[in-house]
Amino acid sequence: MLKKCALIAALLLVIGPASARADWLFTPNIGIGFGGDTPSNDKLTYGASLGWMGAGIAGFEADWSYTPTFFENGTDNTSFTDTDNVQNLMANLMPGIPVGGQHGAGFRPYGVIGMGLMKTNVATADQLFTVNSNDWGLDVGVGAMGFMSDHIGFRGDLRYFRDLQDTQQGGGFTLATGKFDFWRGTAGLTFRW
Repeated sequence: MLKKCALIAALLLVIGPASARADWLFTPNIGIGFGGDTPSNDKLTYGASLGWMGAGIAGFEADWSYTPTFFENGTDNTSFTDTDNVQNLMANLMPGIPVGGQHGAGFRPYGVIGMGLMKTNVATADQLFTVNSNDWGLDVGVGAMGFMSDHIGFRGDLRYFRDLQDTQQGGGFTLATGKFDFWRGTAGLTFRW
C-alpha cells in the first residue's frame, strides 16, 4: 500500500501543473526625452530599472534615468549654461500580462504608474546662476518585453513625466501637478532571473 501511495504521489508531481514563479528583471536602457519642456530637439537619456513581476499581472519597479544637456537648445552655438541635466528616480506599480509563460520565449505588455524624485540642475560656468531643484514627480507609461530565452530579452517603453508641487502654505502638505513635463522613450536589454 505504501509503494502504491508513493507511486501515485510521484505521478501527480510529474503531471501536475508547474508552480507559478516570480521574475526579477534588470534593464539598462537608452533613449530620448522629447516634447513638453524639452527645447526644440530630442535629448539623449539613459538609465536602468530593477523590477519584479509576479506570475500573474502584479509587478513593481524602481526606475532611474539621467538626461544630460536637457535644457540646451542645440540649434545654435550659443549656450548660457555650463551644466544642465534632469534625473528621475521613480517607484512604479507595473501590471503586465505574461503571453507565452515565464519560461523561454515570451512576450509581456505592461503599464507603469508611479511617483518619485525629479531633480533638475542648471548652472553657469562662473556659478553666477545656479538652480538645483528636487521635486516630487509622477510618471505613467506603457511598454513591452520580449524574451528569446529564459534569461535575456528586449524591452521598450514610452513614459510621460510631470513634476508635483506643494500647494499648501503653512504647515500642511498638498501635492498638485506642476508645470514641468516631458516624454521619454527608451529601449534596452532585459535580464530575467
